[in-house]
Amino acid sequence: MTVQASNTGAPAAVSFSQALKFWLRLGFISFGGPAGQIAIMHRELVEKKRWISERRFLHALNYCMLLPGPEAQQLATYIGWLMHRSWGGVVAGGLFVLPSLFILIGLSWVYLAFGEVNWVAGLFYGIKPAVAAIVLHAVYRIGSRTLKHPREVPLLWAITALSFLAIAVLNLPFPWVVLGAGLAGLAGARFAPRQFGAAGGHAQSDQSYGPALIDDQTPTPPHARFSRIRLIQVVVAGAVLWLVPMASLVLAQGWDSTLAQMAWFFSKAALLTFGGAYAVLPYVYQGAVEQYQWLTGPQMIDGLALGETTPGPLIMVVTFVGFVGGWTRAVLGPDAVFLGAVLAAVVVTWFTFLPSFLFILAGGPLVESTHGRLQFTAPLTAITAAVVGVIASLAVFFIAHIARATPTHGFVVGGIDVAALALLLLAALALFRFKLGVIPVIAGCALAGLLLRVAGLA
Repeated sequence: MTVQASNTGAPAAVSFSQALKFWLRLGFISFGGPAGQIAIMHRELVEKKRWISERRFLHALNYCMLLPGPEAQQLATYIGWLMHRSWGGVVAGGLFVLPSLFILIGLSWVYLAFGEVNWVAGLFYGIKPAVAAIVLHAVYRIGSRTLKHPREVPLLWAITALSFLAIAVLNLPFPWVVLGAGLAGLAGARFAPRQFGAAGGHAQSDQSYGPALIDDQTPTPPHARFSRIRLIQVVVAGAVLWLVPMASLVLAQGWDSTLAQMAWFFSKAALLTFGGAYAVLPYVYQGAVEQYQWLTGPQMIDGLALGETTPGPLIMVVTFVGFVGGWTRAVLGPDAVFLGAVLAAVVVTWFTFLPSFLFILAGGPLVESTHGRLQFTAPLTAITAAVVGVIASLAVFFIAHIARATPTHGFVVGGIDVAALALLLLAALALFRFKLGVIPVIAGCALAGLLLRVAGLA
């Protein structure tokens, strides 16, 4: 059902086909990570098309930030659901992901088939330091949003430091770090509410862009109100959509097969993505690289670089992980390596994103009823603080891999790849000092890596 305009001068009702065209276009232009994607949606939906008011837009965004999963994709799902019921949400969220899925499958094939070619190796040599700088910048961005001065929120700083040590030094599993931070937040809500009430979130803006189709005074449509029957229907549908593919994989290849283990692992990862893709990458690294050995550490960095340069959520890096794992393990046999890799990429993407749709379609009305309650937001504030420490440990890991020179190449001093570290510093300077975007930084470093390779310095 299309939401009707409530104010005179508001845009005309938007048909499902009109919305579909927009969501498809958005899937191809959603570069820049969650911040850039949210900015694009704000410009298109709030400022230009006026399909939704800024207050309602930010209200929906705050819901999505409280959930695990990619917040920009969930925001698209939420707005699509608000406008055109469940199918509107499925289409909006699905088209946010599908273009990136096809692009990443193609790039992953090029990477595996031609990655040893000299010029390709040079490009990726330059991209790796850029990715490390981007991760450092993510530590700064999330940290500055969550952590105020240490004297104001010492407990949040302590959670950040302990989380860094837990991952970088003790090598504790990521889920335990999240659980510990959540329990600390529950205690903080009771004993230190002022510190844990300092959570971020998007401040409401007074700027007006005129009447909107879904305006501040537009009543919540009936399908978006809480209904026990509708909740049960969505949960049952979600369970079927998870169980049927999982059972098919187990029956076809067994529980210990690569595809079944990928489905199970990334189902768990999807529930731990508080704080965005950077937060879950250490968990993905622990499982995909160290535990299952679907790919190597350097390949993980390359995958993150590809994820940064394609539209869609950054968590789409898991598509690369699935493709590489399916390729190296030949999940459909040695005569169908490419098809097996494609199947693995699709399986991983399906099980990673399915919970995001369920959180919106089933939990949207429930989250609305709990929004703003300290008992609900404090654990998430603590988890976000832990995420800062976890991402910092990821940055340290990336820098260590970049600095560790191989004996066959480069400008090496004392076993340290000086050229790679110089590129890292330049990329960090571009991000922090000159505020350049991710794409220009990656492109510039890729070109520099190619030139260094040609000159024999990399």
